[in-house]
Amino acid sequence: MRIGWAWPLALAAIAGTLLGYLAPPGLIEAGVLLALGLRRHRGALLLLLVVAVTAGQLLWRQQAELAEGLSRQTLVVEGRLTEVRHQGALARLRLDVAACVPLEAGRLPCDTLRQLRLSHYAPPDQMAAGESWRLAVRLRPPAGLSNPSGFDYRAWLWREGIDATGYVRAEPVPERLAPAAPSPRDLALAHLASRELPDGARRWLAALTLGASEALTPADWERLNATGTTHLVVISGLHVGLVAGFALLLGRGVARLVTPRAWRLALWPWWLAALATGAYAGLAGLAPPALRALVMALIGLWVASGRHAPGPWQGWWLALAVVLLLDPLSLWRPGLWLSFLAVALLILIWQGRPRPWGVRGWLWALVRTQWLLAPWMAAAVLLAFDRLATAAPLVNLLAVPLVSLALVPLGLLGWLLAWAPPLSGACWWLFAELVVALEALLEASLRWLPPWYPEPWERLPLALGLGLLALTWALPGLAWGWRTLVSAWLMTLPLWLMPPAPAPGEATLRVWDVGQGQSVEIATANHRLLYDAGPRFTSGYTPLAGLWPPGRRFDRVIISHADLDHAGGVPALAEHRVGDWLAPRGEAIGVPFAPCQAGQAWRWDGVDFRLLWPPPGPRPAYRGNDSSCVLLVSAGERRVLITGDVGREVERRILRQVPTPLDVLVAGHHGSRGSSGPQFVERLRPRQVIYSAGRDNPFGHPDDEVVRRFARQGSCQWSTALDGALTLRLGPETRIAPQRRIPWAGVGGRCHGVESPPWIGLGR
Repeated sequence: MRIGWAWPLALAAIAGTLLGYLAPPGLIEAGVLLALGLRRHRGALLLLLVVAVTAGQLLWRQQAELAEGLSRQTLVVEGRLTEVRHQGALARLRLDVAACVPLEAGRLPCDTLRQLRLSHYAPPDQMAAGESWRLAVRLRPPAGLSNPSGFDYRAWLWREGIDATGYVRAEPVPERLAPAAPSPRDLALAHLASRELPDGARRWLAALTLGASEALTPADWERLNATGTTHLVVISGLHVGLVAGFALLLGRGVARLVTPRAWRLALWPWWLAALATGAYAGLAGLAPPALRALVMALIGLWVASGRHAPGPWQGWWLALAVVLLLDPLSLWRPGLWLSFLAVALLILIWQGRPRPWGVRGWLWALVRTQWLLAPWMAAAVLLAFDRLATAAPLVNLLAVPLVSLALVPLGLLGWLLAWAPPLSGACWWLFAELVVALEALLEASLRWLPPWYPEPWERLPLALGLGLLALTWALPGLAWGWRTLVSAWLMTLPLWLMPPAPAPGEATLRVWDVGQGQSVEIATANHRLLYDAGPRFTSGYTPLAGLWPPGRRFDRVIISHADLDHAGGVPALAEHRVGDWLAPRGEAIGVPFAPCQAGQAWRWDGVDFRLLWPPPGPRPAYRGNDSSCVLLVSAGERRVLITGDVGREVERRILRQVPTPLDVLVAGHHGSRGSSGPQFVERLRPRQVIYSAGRDNPFGHPDDEVVRRFARQGSCQWSTALDGALTLRLGPETRIAPQRRIPWAGVGGRCHGVESPPWIGLGR
């Protein structure tokens, strides 16, 4: 292979990965015809083979996902546990599936499943990774909430290669088939557990030297994420590169002693470094970050050797091609682009520059590299994780040398000296002292420079500005005047970024995707209202907690009623600023509130808000669902009605108070049969109906009869279960936009059922 083919190979791997993900019709047939046409062109056939290999892996991956017909059916699976995380009485399991059969005869086969993520609410004692089990499970296809700037759980499941999620059933009883086979990593962790070490040192030693990141506590991860130092504890290019570098230095030092005149020509030190690198990555489990680092380190050794080696940029492209060939799913992992963009900037920084000399030269090189990397990595982290670790440049300037030059070498040296406990203990004692210093550094930086969570509309411009700033100072040949001018201009970027606020008289309404629950946010030019706080799940997870950065201002929060799917997220609002609370009289939502009652009205920025239910009075006349606060919002000629969970009787009582035509109705009780009665639907005839419901929920929301009832009136119907969060701009050019783009359009017109086209105006 000629070295000049590295970048075409990488582009072919990217193309194949994208084609396999999109899976257009006729892909295989087109590939066969193209191969026949190129049979005499070996180079083109090689590129086509790369495309076919990467696309084939993605196509196979999509076929492995659970079929919709098996959702919530009891299946019996056998396999090996690769991860077990205990959270109180709950255990999170990851299972590599060896066999799968439906418990009930006549069901679809499930033998394509390869990897599952399960919840076990009453796990047996001593359930551990590496064991083989037979489990009865109920699964559903990979799914997740879909909100603007929120954590995309569905995308995370995809890039982790998980084919279904679900829970373990108590019957049939789980059965352990085989104990965990001992591995070098497990033996090392057991040895570490037997040593007398401070708990913090044991956690960090396991993470830094064995890749056991699960040993770190949530508090550890919170500190690392907030300070932009997560890369220090994930087995990545830093750790693998250190092992390769130390092994190479050791080998070349021995070669210099053995063959003083020809030590520079010796090949075996380079092979020793490659073997040591592979062994270390294998010990860490060859997880995607370790595999990626191994490929990059091996090609980096080849580039550095100079023996028929590619240049730095060709090596960069070649490493990208190899990583994608081995793991096409890594194209969707932020870690891939963080690693490769960092290496690309390092090449730019150092290409053509002389090697540093002396202690002063190396210290200056370290400072310069960290400062030039800081804005680039900050931009990448901002796009991937929606935050800016303001302490990262200063913390990394100290933490990177501490980890790379002290903690990792001491940790590895302790393992090499494990046969001599006193020497190993001395290394690890010093390691423990330095860990205390590192944790103190992270804590101090968080107190002085806490992380910043920009608004969604700020993130892309800020990331582009930070990336341009890094390139301005990294690109060789630019005059200092231009660098200073561009940097000064970029510093003013936050000053002229303006929030996309609605105009006076208009409003933005967003129905958040919170699963089986409801939360609706309404923003005017200068005010913000939240109707319902969404659910709190059995595991304690609250979808509301990840929707906004801390400190969001809500002028008013209305909790329709106290059911957990509407009020479960109230505790999560503690980190935000709430002006006042409204809820039905007699309900308990966990915070003080004023009672909502029919007749209350207010006007914000030209937008009218009016409560239609419950009726006023010292004692609540209705309880539960029928006590829900019903809100009517009017922005000019546009009207939105949110009815909470009220039933048909209440709907009939408020019917005359709702002006028609109604533009948007957030369907009552998630589209259940007990709401949206025939008279209510026929009179209001809403142009748009939104169901706030969880995907594949056990209640069957929205009910089929309710969907047909609205369809007969010509309403366009949406569901957060399918469309994700739905955003409406209420104004003259009002449109509704889903967060998730459904690949199929409406049938027999603009809308059919709840299968909604990507964009539909509110006008008929």
